[in-house]
Amino acid sequence: MIKRTILVENKSSITTKNQQLVLKSEVRESTIPIEDIGFLVLDHAEIYLSIPAMNLIVENNTAIIICGSNHLPNGMFLNLNSHHIQQEIFKNQIEASIPLKKNLWQQTIVEKIRNQGELLAKITGNKNTFEFLASKVLSGDTSNMEGVAAQQYWKYFPLPNHEKDGIKRERYGDYPNNFLNYGYAILRAATARALSGSGLLNTLGIHHKSKYNAFALADDIMEPFRPIVDEKVFEIMLKFKEQELNTAIKAELLQILTQTVYFKEEKSPLMVGLQKTASSLQQCFTGERKKIKYPKLWNLTDTE
Repeated sequence: MIKRTILVENKSSITTKNQQLVLKSEVRESTIPIEDIGFLVLDHAEIYLSIPAMNLIVENNTAIIICGSNHLPNGMFLNLNSHHIQQEIFKNQIEASIPLKKNLWQQTIVEKIRNQGELLAKITGNKNTFEFLASKVLSGDTSNMEGVAAQQYWKYFPLPNHEKDGIKRERYGDYPNNFLNYGYAILRAATARALSGSGLLNTLGIHHKSKYNAFALADDIMEPFRPIVDEKVFEIMLKFKEQELNTAIKAELLQILTQTVYFKEEKSPLMVGLQKTASSLQQCFTGERKKIKYPKLWNLTDTE
């Protein structure tokens, strides 16, 4: 079942009644079954969220995303008890060997670089060397092929309706960085939710290690999925002239959660695909698998 993403941008109260969320604003009141909701995005300074509603949301493994004054996602609230053998999974993750984590990071960066190359080829129609760069990734990416690929990727990324191509990628940079940042934050939340649902500890990454980062593992595992956001931003730039986030553009970016991704035998919405990837990572920590199950982001032969 595809979960809904609810975006609340007006002064509202969110309470609960009969296992449903009750959303009440100055102009309307609506109820939503809790099991239908995957993400609740709160983007207004005067939203009241009751404790019973918050508990119901968390028990359903729904992610609450809070936006700051700049309207970018600023924080997440997730279930801490989302798996029945949580302690055992934490133990396996904490005791994972350095060679295992380096191998998992190598797999992750190979997938990221391949996906960057596929997207560039798809939207420019030109061949590139990203498959070659992916083949040069070492265990732990000690030669930083991720950085080499990123430099080329943003240099040649097309900018619709602009004379020159190339994006200066900065966390707080100019347009379209604001669109990219919003999309990446939503992707990060979705990845964190999937990892939490598989019983994994988001704080403990395989590569990202900052003591200030509570979602280091999400930052690791979301890397190969970033081009989904990049493609959506490219499409938005073709469709909209606005350079500031508005409701329509945020709604477009939230659509990445239901975009189709492709596994060998099946296809899934991104939010379901992330769950499969997270489950496979958990199995890597237990020794049941050797490879993370990353999907293909596009089926280039698919006519849909």
